[in-house]
This record gives sequence, structure tokens and C-alpha cells, in this order.
Amino acid sequence: MVAVHLTMTWEPIALGKYQKMLGIIPTFHRAIAQKVVNIKAEELATARGSVKVEEEDIVRAFFSEVPKAFYSLMVRVMDEVGFNYKIYK
Repeated sequence: MVAVHLTMTWEPIALGKYQKMLGIIPTFHRAIAQKVVNIKAEELATARGSVKVEEEDIVRAFFSEVPKAFYSLMVRVMDEVGFNYKIYK
């Protein structure tokens, strides 16, 4: 699993899926994705009034921050790790 630097609490199961996903993403894109998704997921959780990041925040962060050219890869990897992205699109 990929280590993730967090500034707030993340729901453990969602965090595990996220770390697994980061481990699958090609190395070149991993650091960029991790940086922008970490920030955006925490912003989204805060905007929802939550004290922790949940699966919804992670999925929405990926969809808002990852360029459309990489959507097919992102969706394939989300399926592989068990993110239920269809309900959050």
C-alpha cells in the first residue's frame, strides 16, 4: 500500500481502497494524483460538514481533479479496488 499524508481523519475502509488504488496507478501519475486528491477529498469532507473523509469524498475528488483523458483508467482502477463510483458521479 502507498503511504498517504493526511491532515484529517479518513474512514479506514475508504482509505484502504484509496491506498490500493494509488498502488495501481502508474508511478508517473501517482504522486500528482495523490497530492490533488488528498487535498480535494479533505475539502469536500469539510464542505459536507464531516469530520472525516469518506468514500464519497475520495471518488468525487478523483472525478473533479483527474484530467478527462485518464477517466477510463481511473474508472477501471476504481472498479478493481471496490469504489462504488457510479453513485457519486
